[in-house]
This record gives sequence, C-alpha cells and structure tokens, in this order.
Amino acid sequence: MGQTITEKIFSQHVGHAVYAGEIIRSDIDMVIGNDITTPISISQFNLSGATKLANPDGFSIVLDHFIPAKDIASANQAKISRDFAKKHAMKHFFDEKDMGIEHALLPEKGLVVPGDVIIGADSHTCTHGALGAFSTGMGSTDLAFAMITGGNWFKVPETIKVNLSGKPGKYTTGKDIILEIIRMIGVDGALYKALEFTGSTIPHLSMDDRFSMCNMAIEAGAKNGIVAYDEITTEFLSDKPLAREPRIHYSDEDASYCMVLDIDVAALEPVIAYPFLPSNGHPVSQAVEDKIKINQAFIGSCTNGRLSDLKTAAEILEGKRVHEDVRLIVTPGTQKILREAYKLGYMDIIIDAGGVVSNPTCGACLGGYMGILGDDEVAISTTNRNFVGRMGSRSSKVYLANSAVAAISAITGYITDPR
Repeated sequence: MGQTITEKIFSQHVGHAVYAGEIIRSDIDMVIGNDITTPISISQFNLSGATKLANPDGFSIVLDHFIPAKDIASANQAKISRDFAKKHAMKHFFDEKDMGIEHALLPEKGLVVPGDVIIGADSHTCTHGALGAFSTGMGSTDLAFAMITGGNWFKVPETIKVNLSGKPGKYTTGKDIILEIIRMIGVDGALYKALEFTGSTIPHLSMDDRFSMCNMAIEAGAKNGIVAYDEITTEFLSDKPLAREPRIHYSDEDASYCMVLDIDVAALEPVIAYPFLPSNGHPVSQAVEDKIKINQAFIGSCTNGRLSDLKTAAEILEGKRVHEDVRLIVTPGTQKILREAYKLGYMDIIIDAGGVVSNPTCGACLGGYMGILGDDEVAISTTNRNFVGRMGSRSSKVYLANSAVAAISAITGYITDPR
C-alpha cells in the first residue's frame, strides 16, 4: 500500500510502516521554543523533576516575540529562557546577539532538515515543511514532554493533495497560492490533515514561496504543510551546516489522499484576505474596485520577512515616496536577511521612500509592539492572520497580502494592484 511523504517520515522514525489515522510515539529531531511559550514548558520540565534534556542538540530556544524586551514583564519572561539555556549549556539558544524570527532563523542555521520530525510551541512551526520535513505546532506542555523524553505522541494525519499547475504571473507568489487554498476550503477545511503541495508549479516556486505556503497551512486548520525535496531545496541547503543528514521521501503514486485540490496558478491574481479571517479571500482587482484606504503597510513576519520580500518591496519603492497618510513598517526575518538587504541596497531604498525598518521580531504580527494599530485604523499586511484585534485595536482592520501589494499600496494609500 502506497504512502504519502508524511506517512513515510513517521514510518522511518518509528521503524515500521504507519498510515493515516494511527496513533504513534515518535522521536523528535528538533523541538523549538520561543520567549512566549517556553517559560511554561520550563516550568513543567522543572515540576516533573527532570534534570537534563533528553536531546539537548535537538532543542532550540529563539527569543523573537518581544526581543529586545518591550517592558518589564517581557524582560522577565525572556530571563526565564536565558537562565534555563545557561543552566543546560544549550548550543541552540538565540537572543539579541544572533536574532531572528524562529521560522526564518532555524532554516537559515541548518537546524531543520529534510525528513525531520519537528515540533514547536508556536502554530506556525508548520513552516519547516517546505524543506520536506514533518513540522507542526503543539502546546507548551507537549513541548515539555518532548524536552524530557525526546519524543511525543502523534496521530498520523490524512493528506490533502494540492495539485498546482502553470507558471505564476508576475507578483503572484506562494502567499497568494496559500490564501487561495484557504479561500477554497476555509479555515477548518484541512483540520488535522497534511497539505501536500505538488504539481507543475512547484519548480517555479522559490524556497521563500514554499515557506510562505507551509507557514499558513495552519490557517486552513492543517496539521502540517509539506513540499517534496527537489533541486531548489538542494540549492537552499547547499551553504548551510546541516544538523543531520537529510532523509528524502516522496509520495508513492498509489498513496491515499482524502482530497485533491486542483489550482491553475497561471490564472491566479494576487489574493487579498479581507477582515476578519484568512479565508475571506478576494482577487486584488476587487480590492482595487472597493477603494480600500489604508493607514499602515507592513512587510515582514515569519510569512513574508525574507530577502525576496525585501527585494520586491525595494523594486516597487525605488524613486517613490510612501503616501503621507501611510506608515510603512518593514521587519526582516533575521539579522542575516537584514544585513544582506543592506548590502544589496534594498534598505536604503525603503528608508529613502519613507519606510521604517525594525529589528527581527514577531511583535507587530501579534499586536505586541513595533506596529500596533489604533482605533479604526486599516492595514495591508504580509502577516498570516487578520482576526479581530490581531494587530492592535479591536476596531482596526487587517487585509492580508503579498509584499508587492503591500509596497505599492504604501505609495498610493489604497490597496493597489502591483501588476
């Protein structure tokens, strides 16, 4: 009986063939914590009486939500993780000295590898499936169990096959593909299922596109998103000191899928998710007709804070000026991305246009700091969620889009088609 990539990854980890619906105990290759969720895990770890990590080289803590600390409470929260990391001599602890948003930083460091089983106490941990790994978000107590035992329990998910065909048009990106999928099936259409992205479009999608797609799999309720290893994966990993040897898997031709979605990407416009759900997707042409005035444009986050996003923004902003009624905030995913963007001149263009560049942080995306919206304000944002109050005031509105749409809209003051 044929297997999907996800089933094969779990089969290799447990030592025998497993299929969708089975409950299994699997070893975990990388456990990821952050400054918000890890203190709860540390508390449970200590309460258990554990004295050492089961797999210290397979545990990373990334301080990325409120770093540098925005207030006393966030400083104390970070201190818990700092003290734990020092006590256990953790190799993979990242704060201001080598900072980044966890789902951009870990791939950059080579700490998440094809064929891995990865968990994190952050719902967008599914990002790492872009590398051909099983990666999913779990709760803080689940994280503690993995810290103590080196593994955890999983229900092997059924898989939805997403068959993408055609070459994307200019300014149609992985972000638009995943927003279209969520529009089609809803925020719970893939509940506890794997979204496996396949088809003739895949070779046209950069690793940044793939990260965006897998990142937002959770917004359709999915357990994980995944893309098979290929030449683009090889190129991305070629300059990285990988933590492990890649274990490469491909779905069998006779693998069982619970659903197949077919999308003609060549015909897809940039997609705008209107408030207040990522599933409320509309073509950018409709948004233009609706004349949606904005107060803030945000480019960044674990979804779209990568170098290609900053390149796109710079290309659109060059020689232009941000609208007088708009704030443009740009948040690179990591310090390395920030540094490279400066070398390539992207940041000079963004700043000359009137944009402001922040340190790598999740702050604006979750409405914490570095870009909070006031009452009744409207934002075009490259983030992954647009729930009520997600980025600030409960009366504010967030429209989700790709980086090109956000950049051109910052110039015009209205949601605008970049094509």
